[in-house]
Formats: sequence, C-alpha cells, structure tokens
Amino acid sequence: MKERIYVCHTFYHVYISCLKELALRNKDIEKADIVLSLMSTDFGGLKERLGVSGLFADILEYDEKPPSFFPELEKYRKNHGNILVHMIKRIIFTKKLGKAQIPFLPVDFRKYKSIYVFCDSDPIGYYLNYAKIPYHAVEDGLNCLVHFDAARFDNRGSFRIKAWMSARNLIFIQNGYGKYCIDMEVNDISAIELPCPKYIEKPREELVSSLDNNGKELLINIFIANMPSLMEKLSNKGDAPRVLILTEPLCDMETRKTLFTDIIDQHGQSNGKQAVIIIKPHPRDILNYQELFPEHIVLDGMFPMEILNFIPNLHFDRVVSVLTVPNAIKFAGEVLFLGKDFLDKYEDPLLHRQNEQISGKI
Repeated sequence: MKERIYVCHTFYHVYISCLKELALRNKDIEKADIVLSLMSTDFGGLKERLGVSGLFADILEYDEKPPSFFPELEKYRKNHGNILVHMIKRIIFTKKLGKAQIPFLPVDFRKYKSIYVFCDSDPIGYYLNYAKIPYHAVEDGLNCLVHFDAARFDNRGSFRIKAWMSARNLIFIQNGYGKYCIDMEVNDISAIELPCPKYIEKPREELVSSLDNNGKELLINIFIANMPSLMEKLSNKGDAPRVLILTEPLCDMETRKTLFTDIIDQHGQSNGKQAVIIIKPHPRDILNYQELFPEHIVLDGMFPMEILNFIPNLHFDRVVSVLTVPNAIKFAGEVLFLGKDFLDKYEDPLLHRQNEQISGKI
C-alpha cells in the first residue's frame, strides 16, 4: 500500500496539496502522489515543474470525463416531476457515472491508505463511492461553503431524505454526505451556517505560517513559469499607488467586460491618486484582459494568487476582489471585497445567491 494521493482540479487545490506535503517534508514519511484532473483546468507546464520540485513521488494526469461525455446517461438526468421516479433514475445515474470513469482512471486508488479529493462533486467522487473506496474530501476554495453550499443547493427540496440516501450509497451527495467520505476538511467551521457532521477544521493559515524560506521559494518555482517576466511586470515604477484587481469567471463574457471596467473606474485609485492597475486573471477566466485593457498591466493567470504572498518586498496599496475570499492576502495595505451586493447590479441575484435560496432568504 502507498501512503497518500491528492486529486486536484484547480491550481488552488495543488497549492493546498503542496502546503500539506511541505508540512510533512522533514518527517520520515513516504512522499505522496498527486493527480491533476484535466476536466476543467489547463495546468500548462505545472506537471513538469512539480516533477522538478521533488515534492511528490509521482505526478499523474486524469482525463476525467463529465456526465455530458456519456450521452447514454442523459435520460437519467431528466426531471419527470415525480420524486419517486426521479430518485430511482438518480440511483441508476449515480452507479453508471461512477462505473463509466473506470477506463479513464490514471491509478488504482485501492492501493492508497489515504486519498484526498478536492471537489468530490466531480465524477471522481461518484467513482470512489461506486467502488466503495473511503476518502477524505477537502474544501474546494478558502471558505467557499460560506458563500455557496453546493451540496444543499444542488439538493434543495427533500434534502434530509436525499442525505439519508447518500449516507447509504444509494445516491451521491458531495461535501461530506457520501457514505465513503470519511471527513471533509474546511478552513473555518464556525463561518458555515449549516455545517455537515463530517466537517473537520484545518485552518489554512497554520500550514502557511509553518513555511520556511526554502518552502516559499519551492512554491514560487512550482507555480510561476516565468519569474523574470512576472517581476518585470510587478516592479514598482515611480511613486504612483498600485491596485491589484483579481478577476473571476463571473457572469457572461460581455457583462464581465462591463463589470471589470467599472471596478477599475470605481476602485482604481488609492489615497486620492490614480493608481497603476495590475490585473491578475483567475486561472479559469478566459476573457482576454490584455486585449480589453492594453493600458494596464496584465499578469499570467496560471497560478493561485496566494503565491504572491511569498515574493519578497511585494506590496500593493489595494487589492480588489468580487467573490474570491481575500482572507489569505498579506501583500496589500487595503483589501476590498465587493461581494454579492456588488454583483447584484450585474446579474440576477438568483444566479449567485445560492445560500440565501437554501435558507429561504431570497
């Protein structure tokens, strides 16, 4: 049996996996393997840089297939307006989606003592429950359940019955409700309005604060493909204040253009002075910000923004975020979190106020 394996769907997932392994680096413990799911993220050259780092024993790629890849499963996803018929079809869908992943798996997960899965809502979660393989779930993003409890939102209406069925592996519900999910790591249980009994608190700051300079340098080398280019863009030219805008794949593309144009116009100053605007695209945001804002500095989006914490002497006067939780940011004098009230101006609140819909507040 091998010790550990992490299944990652985003750069942030890989970042947390690296932090967890760095915390074990000086202990006499076997290195873990890591899996990069190719379903939703282009990881670019990350696999090669992870290999050079020596942090993991093996770096694997997983051609994970979404339900839409299997047209034969569509008939089980239709809502027939009858709860009994719907649940029977969902039971069948749950098993078939899990089984359908088998030809695409990069490794035999039964050979690991501990499996850590970020985003077990994706097909890997269905497979592990289909195969009856216990695993640990891990929070998708920092405090993400505070703003979007996907398990309860996706299963609103008869949630208790559905959770009971998931606990018996008849259907599958993510984020701690599956029978073979041992537990789910979250950053802060107290901030979650309706916590699941399987949630366990693992503050991310504890992992970050334990890093030494070698660990920080290793993380920079893993996630930054071209450090000289990044430092050139980040170099402080003149005495103008600097404002960092964190983008996200929000709304439709045209609305997104308007939204971030408005953010720059409204918040692109600091202490009454016009700032140098630096834009950090989200790794899954495909809007071409270089073309949209040629007058501003646009960074490579292919790294988690937390890595900026580890670049010596890096400082921004202000960082602006819409929904990305900014708690981990240490490189700014001011952090402006605009939140859902701001987003309400650009799209139907029902599209982003999921937790309010669960609680009946909207």
